[in-house]
Amino acid sequence: MDKKKRILTGIRPTGSLHLGHYVGALHNWIALQEEYQCNFLIADYQALSDHFQDTELIKKSVIDVTLDWLSVGLDPNKSNFVIQSYVPEHAELSMLLSFVTPLGMLERNPTLKGELDSLPIERRSAGFFSYPISQVADILLPRAHLVPVGEDQAPHLEMSREIARKFNRMYGEIFPEPETLIGKVGRLSGTDGKGKMSKSQGNVILLSDSEKTVEKKVRSMYTDPNRIRADIPGKIEGNPVFQYLDAFTNNDSNVKDFKERYTTGNIGDVEIKNYLSKTLNDFLEPIREKRAYYEQNIPIVEEALDKGINNARIMANETMGLVRDKMKISSYKKVW
Repeated sequence: MDKKKRILTGIRPTGSLHLGHYVGALHNWIALQEEYQCNFLIADYQALSDHFQDTELIKKSVIDVTLDWLSVGLDPNKSNFVIQSYVPEHAELSMLLSFVTPLGMLERNPTLKGELDSLPIERRSAGFFSYPISQVADILLPRAHLVPVGEDQAPHLEMSREIARKFNRMYGEIFPEPETLIGKVGRLSGTDGKGKMSKSQGNVILLSDSEKTVEKKVRSMYTDPNRIRADIPGKIEGNPVFQYLDAFTNNDSNVKDFKERYTTGNIGDVEIKNYLSKTLNDFLEPIREKRAYYEQNIPIVEEALDKGINNARIMANETMGLVRDKMKISSYKKVW
């Protein structure tokens, strides 16, 4: 058995992935798969929590997410690509953990409260309210030691640690308490400057966007609303154009020059945005090429999923055997 420490992290399949996913998660995952036994989860059960009326989107997105993972360099020979619903133990453990999870823990979860407030009344289901328990089950099922997450997901990790502690205390030691790893850029603003990138807000640059699409989206990006002419000094802080440049360049002398000239009113937005477009397209071009290859070779994509799912089932069966034994729900035949 692999002696490496285990990682579990994942994404809800509700569309293709974007630059926010890359800086907040994927760049970490690529490096971590060299050192850890990584389990990358496509959380289709959780996608149903707020997309239960659009199952065709979820179905398509399972493959889109896998294509994006392969395109950025995640390797199915080093890591497990797992579809949540193909490992039914995810649902079983989620149900069992729900019995030891205090209702108040869900009610206090700041991420859940914020997401509930943004949903229309008719889409606030019991399944959505309880999806954080499903996330905890996803983490604990492979007995993960480390969970790379975005900044906004940190409260879910603390909840996982609390539930792991409570289960171990009540029934016996099974689960490690997972540690949190935040990406180098915890959150990347949307192109409109209104909070983080969100597909539902239409303020994203996708990993699969064409060169022309990237250029168009960058041209329309929010900058400093008070800077109506190039000779007016502008603000760097909170300016998405510079945030993106910082995220996708490293000690770039041109970016340093742009910042100095921007704050003194000696450069126009067009010059900076043109540079950002080139920077992003240079970054995305090899990703586009790999994606095109895998789109033409879907059996390779399916094989990657099959392999990861089979490995995940082995781990899940082992964990649930321990859980059932500890909870004494695996030996009823002995009472008669």
